[in-house]
Formats: sequence, structure tokens, C-alpha cells
Amino acid sequence: MEKDVLKDHRKVVDIRPAEISSFSQLMDAMERAGGFGGRKVAEATGILRRMLQDKECTRFLSFPAAIMATGVRGVIVDMVRRGLFDVIVTTTGTLDHDLARVWGDYYHGDFLLDDLELKELGLMRLGNVVVPLEVYGPSLEEHLTGIFEELYREGVREVGGAELIRMVGERIEDDSSLLHWTARRGIPVFVPGFYDGAFGSHVWLFNQRRRDFRVDPLKDEQLLSDIVYESKRSGALILGGGISKHHTIWWNQFRGGLDYAVYVTTAQEHDGSLSGARMREAVSWGKVREDASYITVEAEITQVLPLMVMALYEMMGVDR
Repeated sequence: MEKDVLKDHRKVVDIRPAEISSFSQLMDAMERAGGFGGRKVAEATGILRRMLQDKECTRFLSFPAAIMATGVRGVIVDMVRRGLFDVIVTTTGTLDHDLARVWGDYYHGDFLLDDLELKELGLMRLGNVVVPLEVYGPSLEEHLTGIFEELYREGVREVGGAELIRMVGERIEDDSSLLHWTARRGIPVFVPGFYDGAFGSHVWLFNQRRRDFRVDPLKDEQLLSDIVYESKRSGALILGGGISKHHTIWWNQFRGGLDYAVYVTTAQEHDGSLSGARMREAVSWGKVREDASYITVEAEITQVLPLMVMALYEMMGVDR
């Protein structure tokens, strides 16, 4: 009787470190190990591999800004540089941190630093990263105002957000920058909460002097609509929740939902939040297809994304 019940279940297989010599082997071992969150990370990597190898799939990358203040920015930039994704949906802070780090440096800190002391020193804390006010504030304003003035002299007046982001990216020569690569790879960057950060605020500030310079958000929605409706299949790597997650799944519901979806989150489901909602909930809304390959990985992005990407590169034979 016991054998009949378990006939469709695989056996748990121990991970043997001495037999593992690559990231892809580690992922395979984690998948066969059958235990807890580790297996989910391996299964998610497998879904991403199928999504990235599906030539008829439009691939979305969604993430909030905070990870761009860390070294994981380099992982995001490398995936974009290699053309692994077709569309990015993110938050305004992504633009802020990406550009601020082009023109200045962020530093290691600690979650327990004295925040009042930091403020008095002109420093800001983002988790355990320290951001100098002069880098995020005056420097960002000076450079962006200069770029906006240049665009204005060239005749730019009313543009979509993704269009303006591309124009700024075209003027960034630093190849560590996300906007540098999205502009050169032709990957649109959508920021649905455009004014919720420094980049959007500086657009508003520039508009105070140049009243006919403005961003039309409907241009972004039209472009995103065209992309979604022209997609034969669609998939998304969704890192973290909030507006970037929701805008990605919201638009994909209009084509019947995502065909592939990997969601990485630390949020709890019991509070009913969008960030806590698992991918299975999106099925009920038609934002993920019933027959889609999907999974939610309960993990912190900076802990698992580098591992998953390194394993993907090996599995796909990506030249590093």
C-alpha cells in the first residue's frame, strides 16, 4: 500500500559536495535533494532556462530599486547586456541608483548604524549600504538637468517615460550602467510610478523652467500594450513586489496571462498584500495562465539571484 501511494514521488537524494564542481551541478543536486526552499531555487532556475530558450517568448524583467544600490546591480546589467530580456518594469529609484553610481560611489554599512549620526554627516542608509547625500542629491540633479537641457535644445518637448529613459541612457558612456545597456540593446524601461523618486522629481523641477517639457505616461502604456498584444508567449522574472510586479502581471492579463513566471519575494502572504501574493493567486486573476510554468521562491534577491544566474549561464552555454 505504501509503495502505491509513493509510486509517483521521487526519492530524496543527498547533496554530495565532493561530487559537485559547477553551479549547474549544484542546481541539479538541490533539485533532487527535495528539501524546502533549496528545491524551489533549483526549480525556478529550470523555469527561467525554458523561458530564456523559448525564441517566441517576450521576456519581462521586473524589480524594485533597492537592489541597484548593491553589487547585484552588476548581475542585472550583465543579463541586460547579453539580451536575455526584452522588457524591464521597475521603479524610479532604479534610475536614481544606477545613475548616481555612474557619477559617484556607494559604501558598505550596517543595519545598526546610528541614523541620526549619519544624517549629521550627510550620509543616508539604505539597509546596510551607505549612500552619500552629495552623490544621490546635488550630483544627480546637476547631471540630469544638464542632460534635460541638452535634449530641450535638440527640440525634445513631450515624450514618454521609456523614451526619455532611453535618451538619457544614450548619453551614458559608463558600461557598468543599466541605462547604458538598455539604450544600446533597445530594451524599453517602464517606470509606472515615474515621479516617485529623484529622476521624476528632476523632470518636474526642469518643467518649472521649461513649461513645455513634459512626460506623457500614456505613451508608455500604448507601447507596453503593443508589446503585450504582439507577444506569442510571455514570461517574467519578478524580483520583489510592489508596483513593478503588479504592472508586469497587470498588462500580461490582457493576453491571457504569463506563460512563465518566477517570483522571488520575502513578503508574507497572510496580510493580503500584492507583494505577498504568490503566483498561484495571479492565476485566479488571469495574470498567469492556468497551464503556465510558475513558482514563487521565498528568498531575498541578493542571496539567490547571483547563484541562479551563474547556473543559468552554465546550463545555456553562455560565454562568460
